[in-house]
Amino acid sequence: MDLTVDVSNMMTLSRHSALTGAENLTSPPQVTCERARQPRCVPTRYFSWRQLWDRPLALVLLAVFSPLIAMLACWPGIFRQTRVGRQGRRFTMYKIRTMRRDAEARTGAVWSTKHDPRLTRFGRVLRHLHLDELPQLVNVVRGEMALVGPRPERPIFVEVLAQEIPGYVERLAVLPGITGLAQVNLPPDSDLDSVRRKLHLDREYITTGSFWLDVRLLLCTASRLIQLRLDRQLGVARELHRSPLGPDDSIAARWVGPDALTAPSDKRVNGKKRQLGEQGVRGKRRPYRLRVRPR
Repeated sequence: MDLTVDVSNMMTLSRHSALTGAENLTSPPQVTCERARQPRCVPTRYFSWRQLWDRPLALVLLAVFSPLIAMLACWPGIFRQTRVGRQGRRFTMYKIRTMRRDAEARTGAVWSTKHDPRLTRFGRVLRHLHLDELPQLVNVVRGEMALVGPRPERPIFVEVLAQEIPGYVERLAVLPGITGLAQVNLPPDSDLDSVRRKLHLDREYITTGSFWLDVRLLLCTASRLIQLRLDRQLGVARELHRSPLGPDDSIAARWVGPDALTAPSDKRVNGKKRQLGEQGVRGKRRPYRLRVRPR
């Protein structure tokens, strides 16, 4: 399996420019995902049979939304982009175009911001309603993606992030998804810190993935299409904070929602046990505090 991605014909960016849109490099680097061969993040057994229901459901959803996708394919059109999938395999991902056609002519490959001037007015509406992701149902039916999983990233970003963030390639252990635990809890990537926060939730999803968790994440995503937020009620809400443990000031998660008090108590943060605080009975809900005790 060839995991080497040649981006010599692409606009090349340095580590800093790939994330901020700064000056370009004069010599293009070779993007490689060799470390994705042996991910340390071990997926659960659920991922070995998930496609038995994942792809048929995607086929049904594709049939339901095909008229809308066909209408949007005429205008503003379908956007194709190369992404990195499971075990570093490249595939072509489909989206509804939400930006101008020359969006990256000057800046190169950069992340989209909250008030990105490259977005069209209609594109902002599509992104707000998450309708620009509908064509990715084709990728799910083809077996390149899943309905739930870590979001796929571009090859040039994977190389930069793999060098800057230890363990980043571990998220390539499973198929990327249209939605996921990180997507329902955090906004789109904007800097390295936001990627670290999402990586923490992606690893949690990979190591604890189950059919029931996927169902709750799909219901949470569907509710947001009608502008409802049911992440706490469905028990998929997470609050992230920086852990004072360890020299790298790593990020740890807190369980939030109705099942927070029954969340696993043997979760560890840098080798330390965590214990969830209690929820206030009356008045304003108090946030759950993370108490760390030595073993």
